[in-house]
Amino acid sequence: MIPSLAEFLAIDLAAVVTACLCAATCAIVGSFLVLRRQALLGDSIAHSVLPGLAAAFLIVGSRGSVPMFIGALVAGIISTVLSEGLRRIARVESGAAMGVVFSTMFALGVLLMSLPRMRTVDLDADCVLNGVLETVVWTADTARGTRVPTTLADLLDPGVLAGAPQQLVTALVVFVVVGCVVLALYKELTLASFDGGLAAALGFPPWLLHTVLVVLAASASVASFEVVGSILVIAMLICPAASARMCTDRLTSQIAVAVLFSVLSVLSGYCAAAFGPGLVGFPGTTLSAAGMITVAAGLLLVAAILLAPVHGLLARSARTFRLGVTIAREDLLAMLYRVEESNPHQTLRRDQVIQGLGGGVVARSAIRSALSRGEIVPAGHGLTLTDPGRAAARALVRTHRLWESYLVHELGLRPDHVHRAAMDLEHHTTPAMVQDLASAVPSVTDDPHGRRIPDAGLEGSPARSARGNGPEPGR
Repeated sequence: MIPSLAEFLAIDLAAVVTACLCAATCAIVGSFLVLRRQALLGDSIAHSVLPGLAAAFLIVGSRGSVPMFIGALVAGIISTVLSEGLRRIARVESGAAMGVVFSTMFALGVLLMSLPRMRTVDLDADCVLNGVLETVVWTADTARGTRVPTTLADLLDPGVLAGAPQQLVTALVVFVVVGCVVLALYKELTLASFDGGLAAALGFPPWLLHTVLVVLAASASVASFEVVGSILVIAMLICPAASARMCTDRLTSQIAVAVLFSVLSVLSGYCAAAFGPGLVGFPGTTLSAAGMITVAAGLLLVAAILLAPVHGLLARSARTFRLGVTIAREDLLAMLYRVEESNPHQTLRRDQVIQGLGGGVVARSAIRSALSRGEIVPAGHGLTLTDPGRAAARALVRTHRLWESYLVHELGLRPDHVHRAAMDLEHHTTPAMVQDLASAVPSVTDDPHGRRIPDAGLEGSPARSARGNGPEPGR
């Protein structure tokens, strides 16, 4: 059953807002981690902060958010410093150093959790590993003068805001701090992420920027403990950022899209956890909100892998297909040009052209493309070049034969070994490169197979530039 507005504000609003803030914070930090290929750093930090949580409780004797946050943050920083020191001093591979330190820290946390004094604290798997998003609710306290919101106007009431859960306040503070730090150091973080050597040469120590990023990742991880847990927080650090990386090549856009995807993951995951079981025939049943949010983030990543406009599988397949059609169309023009060069009155049937292009959808699409561009026209039972198509074909054949001549005369390759290389190169040669090729072999008028190289501005039938009508070993 869909809750009323009052029920949503009183029960669900705090959890949803807290989850959105934590997910957005993780997305901002995760964008830099993914760019630097350090995505598992967040997972390592999430494991290593356990002794910090235990130590904070042993020191202050309570599970307050502030001491827990400070303890976990300090543990994450110590773990990172130790792993970096092990890598630099002992020259241990970065991944191995990180694995040794973080696994040792996690084991230390398990030992601290087994102490008799720790058995009285509610610091179990639900809190640290899996998250307890459902417990993030608004509270009403008559003594403090706080109350639960029931209307949108209540969200502006100081008495209502004073009753906001501590997790929401912590998530908001961390989100603001992380956002301000990233804005202040955006240029430096971007430079260090793309080129650490250049950053060091310009006076920005990469290790210091790395430490800043680690602190931000630790802050995001700790703030997300009671939302998605230390294990599931890695998905929020990676999935939205990786999904955004599939959609754009600009870092600013990537961060914005990552934040958008993180919020969508929270909203869709929370709704699916609350109402999904009822929609499939299990009324009264709910799922873990943290787990479903993570699943939603994973599904968004799968969708981005398939549908992203820049690096998505379908987009790459479409670009590959279009490139294949373009190359096949150019091969078709060159094929018809060579036929005219051998016999001006000869044409090729459509089935011969398809067979010569290798068959399949690409060959048929290449013929349709050439027809629609006006480069070929049907002639009886065959296909023939138009004047624009003949000019394009002449340029292709000229490029091909110049490459063959260059490879033989300048690089010393055998004439029977240059045809395939020239076929590959002719489709990627610019007009400026053609001029350079012609300048490199200025005295050569025939290709290595004895066929005349067409002049750049020659008009009319290719038979005018042919020296003979014999078969062509290569273009």
